[in-house]
Amino acid sequence: MTNTLSVIDQGTILDFTFDDALRYHGPLAPGGVAHAYKVIERALGELAVDGPVERRELVITTSHGGPGVRDTFELVTRAVTEGRYTVDKALARPERGNTLAQYVFQIDYRDQSVTLIIREGIVVDEFIELVGKADRTTEEDARLVVLKLEMTDRVMASPADQIYDVVPSTVSQ
Repeated sequence: MTNTLSVIDQGTILDFTFDDALRYHGPLAPGGVAHAYKVIERALGELAVDGPVERRELVITTSHGGPGVRDTFELVTRAVTEGRYTVDKALARPERGNTLAQYVFQIDYRDQSVTLIIREGIVVDEFIELVGKADRTTEEDARLVVLKLEMTDRVMASPADQIYDVVPSTVSQ
């Protein structure tokens, strides 16, 4: 389904699969797990040119506050526990519209930085509308579950560079 994410921790190479991330997070937000997994995969492709990166030197800033995203970054990088993970709404790109605005991730590693934004067509408007709806009906909750699984499958079926683009950063760290 996807490549394994490899990082180094205290001289030991650690490999993480998508299934590892799903088990760590649980069933709540499989789409968020998939997005973070592909973000890490894409970022590592840019940052790990000489082999795996040191996991505890990755710094993540995102405008996406979802629990699946957070937990996947924690599993692979330990950034949440160690204070290297920040949800910053200023990173959002509102000019991209409500559906795409929050899918922005900046990954810093040593003297390098990469900013990733989601491509159009990956997240559907209906998903964003239902996620943001306070008083969903039982039918809407069931539909949201379907949309989460469809998005998860869509994200994981494609290479990371088909899901996320590398763009110039608009926020300096």
